[in-house]
Amino acid sequence: MLLIPAIDLKNGQCVRLRQGKMDDVTVYSDDPVAVAKRWADEGAQRLHVVDLDGALKGQPLNLKHIEKIAAAVKIPVQVGGGVREEETVKRYLDAGVAFVIIGTKAINTPHFLHDLCLEFPRHVIAGLDARDGRVALHGWAKMTGHDVLEAAQHCERDGVEAIIYTDIARDGMMKGFNVEATRKLAQSVKTPVIASGGISSKKDIDALKALKDDGVIGAIVGRALYEGTLKLKDAIKQLG
Repeated sequence: MLLIPAIDLKNGQCVRLRQGKMDDVTVYSDDPVAVAKRWADEGAQRLHVVDLDGALKGQPLNLKHIEKIAAAVKIPVQVGGGVREEETVKRYLDAGVAFVIIGTKAINTPHFLHDLCLEFPRHVIAGLDARDGRVALHGWAKMTGHDVLEAAQHCERDGVEAIIYTDIARDGMMKGFNVEATRKLAQSVKTPVIASGGISSKKDIDALKALKDDGVIGAIVGRALYEGTLKLKDAIKQLG
């Protein structure tokens, strides 16, 4: 299984939010490239990069920083936040990004996701962010009536490479990820699922391992790595 360090970008800085709130920001570094190299050096097999500014504005605003990250490390990089145009996807892939994450537009404009999966097979990941089983859009600023399980099944039919499932209520809170909701979503599809939101302890790593047979292939970890409650090398070893 994969343990994927998160690098969230806001104004070119590496930050973490609590529950996706833009006014609850902790800045960890002014040098996101150095952060990327650190996680790669510590054994990460993939990086998760999010353009937080782009997620709110609907267009990439930290593109130059992401291009530098992709050029600086030899491991796959997956990128999300504000990806609304095919040209953006192409530019990221041309820059060396391995996977592009589609969130809001996967729900608002379903044919866009389908077309991308045809155009860029095996490079498109769906990002589903939810609270109480309902999908959130636009950098988590807007809740919808869409059921997250139905959304996951739709994304699977479109041909995505994986689905990232984030429980907004847990994200950045270091209270553990939503094990049962993640299991339920993974069991509803055959597409690999990546957990996100709240992983912060060895207990959470054990809970993650228990989901392997359900189709969960790993998890994204953020604040716990930056604050030291989880050591990346130790967590990777524990995860096996």
